[in-house]
Amino acid sequence: MTDTKQSQMPIQNHLGIVEVPVHYMRGGTSTGVVISEHWVPKDESLRAELLLHLMGAPLSGHQKGNRQISGLGRGVATSNKVFLASVEETPTGRQLVSTLAQLASEHGEIDWSVNCGNMSSALPLWAIDTGLFQAPLMGDIEISIRNTNTQVVTITRMLRDTNGRLVTSEIPGVDGAYPRVDLFLQAPVGSKTGTLLPTGTVVDTIAGHEVSCVDVAVPMVIADAKSFGKTGHEPVAELEADAAFIAALRHVWIEAGLKMGLHRRDGELMSRADLEKSETIPKVCIVGAAQQGGSIAVRYFTPQTGHASMAVSGGCCLAAACLIPGTVAHKLAQGIIQPTESFSDVEVGIENPAGRLDATVVAASYGGGDIAIQSAAYRRSTQILMRGYVPLYRASATLIGALVG
Repeated sequence: MTDTKQSQMPIQNHLGIVEVPVHYMRGGTSTGVVISEHWVPKDESLRAELLLHLMGAPLSGHQKGNRQISGLGRGVATSNKVFLASVEETPTGRQLVSTLAQLASEHGEIDWSVNCGNMSSALPLWAIDTGLFQAPLMGDIEISIRNTNTQVVTITRMLRDTNGRLVTSEIPGVDGAYPRVDLFLQAPVGSKTGTLLPTGTVVDTIAGHEVSCVDVAVPMVIADAKSFGKTGHEPVAELEADAAFIAALRHVWIEAGLKMGLHRRDGELMSRADLEKSETIPKVCIVGAAQQGGSIAVRYFTPQTGHASMAVSGGCCLAAACLIPGTVAHKLAQGIIQPTESFSDVEVGIENPAGRLDATVVAASYGGGDIAIQSAAYRRSTQILMRGYVPLYRASATLIGALVG
């Protein structure tokens, strides 16, 4: 579109170096890059090369201890995300299309298999800032986002006050109030497996640990912290420093991932080797009794590293699991109003290292306690950290040709 700010920021050549326009943003408790898909090569290898340059990840091989000082990544999975974004026209109007690339600090393999609920909250602000969507001077700003990784549609909502300013909110894990984004995941059940309970049961026993495998917004393995000798209230650093615990948890989520029948992007079943190196699925968490007025306490893994707070997609999954009779989460959850035969909002407060994530599950109960889930919602905040150009100092001639050709 020729009248947008994004179109006014084309790829440029400055001092002999090709530069690409990006937004460096925070969404929820994650940070990363949002780039118009218009500027990204369609060839998968060139697309990967571009993103590795942007984030400072290895172009090939393994670089143990890489700090990504040559790019915009910050080492941890929650700050190694790139969203490719575009716009499509639908029968109901214009909507955003998002594709998440999850990078890692020590190797150049990119995971395209899941969405990120936290970084998704950056997308409506990006769309408004680039001029792709016109925000009313006052009131609700509603933007629909279709994610290509999961094919889940999210309805996002921001709000302008009577002075035209975006309404702000504070969330756990972020110091201060920033533009508020409410996100409603539509039809989130079976995001990767096509079913609510991918193993066919509410509880599986793996290596002596009872776990529940649930797929709402993201496939996740939920385990009782007590079975690992934990409470679900430990500092994340303490858990990560416990080598025996990490090894046991790793074994459980890999075996659970095999039982869940997860697939790679190419449609093939994930092998043990695929799961061992996966940066995104299945997510895994240990849960315990709430202590601060919430419904349940959690320590969440992405899965290779501990999360400083709670991912919102994982939060929606855990909240839904709290409503499913017989799951590990349901047994521990406190003070939750159980669904009725009519769809209604069920609030679940999830205590995590940064505070509390409040999730809303629109659910109904039918036929002997079975649960139907219509949507799941969560509240985040977002901000633009910087907008501008990233010079590609080491880009291959083939990549340069694709960008400027």
